[in-house]
Amino acid sequence: MDTYLVTGGAGFIGSHLTEALLAQGHTVVVLDDLSTGDKANLAAVWAHPRLRFVRGSVLDDRLVDELMGRVDAVVHLAAAVGVRLIVEQPLKSFTTNVRGTEHVIASAHRHGRRLLLASTSEIYGKNTGPLTETSDRVLGATSVARWSYSTAKAVDEILALAHHRELGLPVTVVRLFNTVGPRQSPAYGMVIPRLVRQAVAGEPLTVHGDGKQRRCFAHVADVVDALLRLLAHPAANGQIFNVGTAEETSIAELAARVVARAGSRSPVVLVPYDQVYGTGFEDMERRLPDTTRLRELTGWVPRRSLDDILDATIAEASHALRPVEPLGVPGPATEVPTTPSRLLG
Repeated sequence: MDTYLVTGGAGFIGSHLTEALLAQGHTVVVLDDLSTGDKANLAAVWAHPRLRFVRGSVLDDRLVDELMGRVDAVVHLAAAVGVRLIVEQPLKSFTTNVRGTEHVIASAHRHGRRLLLASTSEIYGKNTGPLTETSDRVLGATSVARWSYSTAKAVDEILALAHHRELGLPVTVVRLFNTVGPRQSPAYGMVIPRLVRQAVAGEPLTVHGDGKQRRCFAHVADVVDALLRLLAHPAANGQIFNVGTAEETSIAELAARVVARAGSRSPVVLVPYDQVYGTGFEDMERRLPDTTRLRELTGWVPRRSLDDILDATIAEASHALRPVEPLGVPGPATEVPTTPSRLLG
């Protein structure tokens, strides 16, 4: 079995991937600064003998390099994500996404480690699709903060693929489309958790813009399945893969569906973009992935429908809003010290 470094492993997708890797018998080292992640996301595996948690940042190149020397492969998920965070903190987000990835790539090359790099459907910008991995990028002006995230992740991809072509770095790039499931925070502009929380609480569901924008939502378990298949497939090296579903819905339709499945009486309210993100915000009308490349290489197909996703999210939100005692997780004493000489014992 291998030892994997998962950056951002206490986050939404990272925690699910960590659980899956442990279930396969691997050892996992999680590096997370907990700026958006949470140790509670790892509560189910916190005491696992093959899990090591290191609180630290990918911006710390010495720490990244120390960890990289002790693992067999790395999955780089750590990033500043979410429309709200990108719009409100564009400089910090851009720096984290570019400089942090630069550290991870350089260290992976130095130690000869396999790298799975998480990118994003934001790469395509305003291109409406269906989107293949070779589709054009259509972006707005650099003065619009929304497109800084797309640009940062494009820099990440270019850097990683250049290392592959020129220096032989074994790297696979995955462009993740909208991913939803347990533990996803309603903060940072994540639409389904936000709408579900509003419906369960009996509050108005706020749909940004005119609600006609169309999206596809994949369950995190299906996305993790795709990542595991790519990690296990040597032919994935040097390639880019879309990961997402083709079940498409408008956001207005999504809100109505949430209300119906939650049995809520909440109204749906349209809120202009400028009231949410300020003036000059731009969005894309449609985002539909073509996952033919992933399917042909690995046989992957999503197994969970949008209704499955909504039912699970509604159940989680209903439980979270009940007045129950928190379970908590073990305290900092179980963390691995971040002094380089003591890392991982």
